[in-house]
Amino acid sequence: MTTVAAAHEQEVHSAVRLPEVDDPGAVAPKDARELSKLFFGQLAVLEEGTPEYQYARNTLIEMNISLVRYAASRFRSRGPEEMEDIVQVGTIGLIKAIDRFELSREVEFTSFAVPYIVGEIKRFFRDTSWAVHVPRRLQEARVELARATDELRSRLGRTPTVKELAELMSLSEEEVVEARVAANGYNSSSLDATLSGEPDGESVLSDFIGADDPAMELVEDFHALRPLVAALDERDRQIIHMRFVEELTQAQIGDRLGISQMHVSRLLSRTLKQLRRGMLTTR
Repeated sequence: MTTVAAAHEQEVHSAVRLPEVDDPGAVAPKDARELSKLFFGQLAVLEEGTPEYQYARNTLIEMNISLVRYAASRFRSRGPEEMEDIVQVGTIGLIKAIDRFELSREVEFTSFAVPYIVGEIKRFFRDTSWAVHVPRRLQEARVELARATDELRSRLGRTPTVKELAELMSLSEEEVVEARVAANGYNSSSLDATLSGEPDGESVLSDFIGADDPAMELVEDFHALRPLVAALDERDRQIIHMRFVEELTQAQIGDRLGISQMHVSRLLSRTLKQLRRGMLTTR
């Protein structure tokens, strides 16, 4: 008998018949913990894709769905309709935990699974709760800003300044201001909502909105482009600045740098290709 065939026969014989669980979702948590160990043990030796493997995996999901409800309960203030979405998203985290859990870790499955479930739920909120899409780093900065503001307000007895917030958060003052501006995108109001305090009492928000600014669509591109430009050497940055900020011609740039217009054209073309490649890899 070949080594491969012997290993396969050993694997088949090491799998035992799993008990039939009529209603896995009704299994008490204590019993679910013990049964889960048995099912995980067999999941490790069963061949993926077989009916026995699918039965073991599906039963584990249903038996441990109470972990999803437990994790989702901390978000009950979201309302019954959103709770259904939260439970569905949390179940994805449970499935990921089941697929990655190993008995050899010597940790309880509940301790292993809950961070996966909560992480999936938080990712759902992060990706869907914002009324306006902003970069992820600004979404995270908003949470840190709220915590830092509350801490300093209770400590100082007043609203903290941008400088005080920057020192506590280890950020620059510009980054704190940027996080404050981005936080405005978390909630939205209807354009038809009547504004209080207006003399006529009938003004709506849409009355005060100006024309669309096409440049706003470039905000994320600018954020991605900034470190790429910073990585250029001094001469290439000068050429980019003179061409696109000062709007000089290639001939004028050549006069300033003491090089030919043709040389400026080659340098500019090479730099733009480099930046373009960098933008494509960061998307």
